[in-house]
This record gives sequence, structure tokens and C-alpha cells, in this order.
Amino acid sequence: MSVRKLKPITPGQRFRVVNGFDAITTDKPEKSLLAPIKRSGGRNSQGRMTTRYKGGGHKRRYRIIDFKRTKTGIPAEVASIQYDPNRTAFIALLNYQDGEKAYIIAQNGLQVGQTVVSGEGATPEIGNAMPLANIPLGTIISCVELRPGQGAVMARSAGAFAQLMARDGKFATIKLPSGETRLILVTCMATIGAVSNSDHQLLVSGKAGRSRWLGRRPRTRPVVMNPVDHPMGGGEGKSSGGHPRSRNGIPAKGYRTRSKTKASNKYIVERRKK
Repeated sequence: MSVRKLKPITPGQRFRVVNGFDAITTDKPEKSLLAPIKRSGGRNSQGRMTTRYKGGGHKRRYRIIDFKRTKTGIPAEVASIQYDPNRTAFIALLNYQDGEKAYIIAQNGLQVGQTVVSGEGATPEIGNAMPLANIPLGTIISCVELRPGQGAVMARSAGAFAQLMARDGKFATIKLPSGETRLILVTCMATIGAVSNSDHQLLVSGKAGRSRWLGRRPRTRPVVMNPVDHPMGGGEGKSSGGHPRSRNGIPAKGYRTRSKTKASNKYIVERRKK
């Protein structure tokens, strides 16, 4: 994977850094795995704005991703690596031996023509999905389930990965991308390898219009608002501000908002770094 720095022939391209898309093999999605997306523009069923700074953007169609990898023991060939406008990671189209097709999150190093398989009998190779009980300790994993059968919920974005640290009884110890160390049941599934498109963090949009294409509207800084609109608003000139906090008064830097009585606290061995 690589990135390209464009020549400054326009102001918007002067600082722009784009993805090289070396891993992408086709720009035609599989029609049977597409679904429509209805855009809300941040409005609820009454038409009132409930989420600010959303709206517009290019029309998209959703790619139906198989996060559960339930077709166990059936080998599948990687037909293509594709771009997905709904996520930062690339996706891979699988052709199963029984004729079914499915999209999965593509792992770094996954190649067209490679065979992947899921289930207990799989080997710990890139792209294979298997229970944590069968994965060797120290392995880099991604697309990790939190509860058995739930489907992958952790380490799914571009370049993300977790690491299997230890196993004790029915629990495995996982070091997550945030730095948190957590206990997860060994019956949960995970995919071998880190998520593709690790260069995503190096991209530079170059202009404000690119955010509009993604459906993001301009964001107003709290310090320039009035006191009625935000706790950090008000004041003459640049004297406004105060302690960083959210719109409803919750401190924003270093203040822990996780409930001390949350049931899943007992599964967290070490909290994420600040």
C-alpha cells in the first residue's frame, strides 16, 4: 500500500495526499451484495435536527459485509479487493465453493486467488476466521467478537489490530487497539491479521469541499458561540473559553465518563491510556 502526493496545480491539490489504491483490483461492486442507504441529514422522524453538522455528501450504496463468518469449513477464494465508501478499510469479495458470494473486511496482505476458511478447523493464516481458543498466543488479530455469535465489533477500521495475549479457562486476554486489555470468551471469533489500508491515517484531504462530499457540514467552534448556546461561549473578543467541556457541561479532557457500576468493568484488566 502507498500514498501519492499530488502536484500543486490547484490550491486544493497543493497539500493533498491521496491513497495509491495499489491493493484495489476492481471498481465494480457485486450487485447482489448491495443495499440502499437512506440519508437522514441528522433529522429524526419529525423532521427536527437532532445531530448537527451532518448532511449532503455523495450518494452511497451499502456493501453487505459478513461480520459473523458463519460458513464454517467451506473454503472460499478471494475474487477481488474493493473500495468501500462506508468504511476506511478495504473489503474482499469471496467466492465460496458452494457458489455463494460474500464480502468480508480485507486483511493486510490478503491476495486475489488466496483461499480463506472460517471455523475451528481453520489454520492461523491471514484472512482465516477462527475461535480465540484455537489461535496461537501472541497472534495479531482483527474483527474480534465481543460476544459469541454477535459478529465482529472490535478492530475493524483501517490498519487496526488486536493481540491475543493469554488464555485462562474460558477467557482469553486481548490487547485492543486503544491500549485496553480485556477478557473475552474463548468461543468468540477473530480474524488472523491486521486490517487493510493502514496508510489511511497519512491521507490529507486538501480542501474543505472534500468533507462536504463525505456528508460533513462545517462545525462551529464552541468558543465563538453565545453563552446560551454553549458553556464555553460568550465574552468580549478572545476572552471567552474556560474549561474544555461538552455542550451539556461534561468536562472534555481527562474526565472519566464510564460508569463505575457498569457490569462489564470486571472484564477490563487494564484501562486504555489517556
